[in-house]
Amino acid sequence: MTTISLKLPDHLLELLEKESRARGATKSSLVRECLEKSLGSKAGDSESNYFDLARDLAGSVKGLPRDLATNPKYMDGFGQ
Repeated sequence: MTTISLKLPDHLLELLEKESRARGATKSSLVRECLEKSLGSKAGDSESNYFDLARDLAGSVKGLPRDLATNPKYMDGFGQ
């Protein structure tokens, strides 16, 4: 594993130290976790779209027509 150094503003360092104590984890492991979440999700998914971001919500509202997003009759007056 390669070592790097970085400069943090005081408020970020305080947040990092507080979270480190709360979790009982090292600051380094928290920084790695945050970087992995932030950069790792984008690495192989450069073409994410809104559906990908809200995939877990799709179909969660009951009682709506199955063709709501594709049937033009539901678009009458939309945006006016």
